[in-house]
Amino acid sequence: MRHVYECPVRWADLDLLGHVNNVTYVDYLQEARIDMLLTHAPDSRATDLAEGVVVVRHDVSYLRPLTFRSEPVKIDSWVSEIRAATFTMAYEVYDETPEGRVVYLRATSVLTPFVFAEERPRRISAAEKETLSRFLEDSPLPPVGATTPARHNEISRYPLRVRFSDVDVYGHVNNVKYFEFFQEARIAYMSRIWDGVSEGSSKVPMVLAQMNVDYRTPILFRPDAYDIHSWVSHVGNSSFVVESEIRDPLAGDRDAGGTLLSRARVVMVTFDPTTQRAAPAPEAYRELLRRELSRAS
Repeated sequence: MRHVYECPVRWADLDLLGHVNNVTYVDYLQEARIDMLLTHAPDSRATDLAEGVVVVRHDVSYLRPLTFRSEPVKIDSWVSEIRAATFTMAYEVYDETPEGRVVYLRATSVLTPFVFAEERPRRISAAEKETLSRFLEDSPLPPVGATTPARHNEISRYPLRVRFSDVDVYGHVNNVKYFEFFQEARIAYMSRIWDGVSEGSSKVPMVLAQMNVDYRTPILFRPDAYDIHSWVSHVGNSSFVVESEIRDPLAGDRDAGGTLLSRARVVMVTFDPTTQRAAPAPEAYRELLRRELSRAS
């Protein structure tokens, strides 16, 4: 059984291309998930699963741009897997048109019930499993590609300072904010790479095709900066992959860059703004990406 949520599209949700920003979509998914579990679940047993969970992983596939309009966009949400201590939510963001369903995004979120007073995960109860089972359907996404070993160097490092407004009532950085953090670091990283493009070269529009985020250890508010490291791990004809990780340089193995807090993998696509379709980047840009791909750690 799928739950349908109607989500308003706000003007503030748009990026410079006039598309709903990739970070904002994750906010939409969070709204749909809470609406399903807290408001429209078959009974009250899902309340703890709406308010007392942490996100373990997000997998998001961006299929086509969503632009501003007055009517809300629809979001289907359902459960695609239930395990002893985690469950996976699945989503589809779409419009129903006379020609059929137009899908903008498909995604999944792995969540675990969490005892915040004791800072530990817990198992799913039998009653909760029964409630979740009523929403059970197949996953909308194929398996995700493998990640590569991390690479740290000065061009890839971005100091992350957490704002007080980034944390939730439990003192943890909200899961949506991680997408924003990785976006900030990726923009800074790509700007440094593009410094090698000759003056007068035309800019290349880029969009996200896919983003996968693993949440390892909660990020907390503090005055000291965390580190985000990014690296190019694949270069194709009209796409490339950027992987990133957030580390706490003040904890764990200093030689490894500190404790690993989160990891992300992003597929970027260069496209033609006229046709709104994928298109190869100019050779000058692809050469810089290949050079970064071969950079030693």
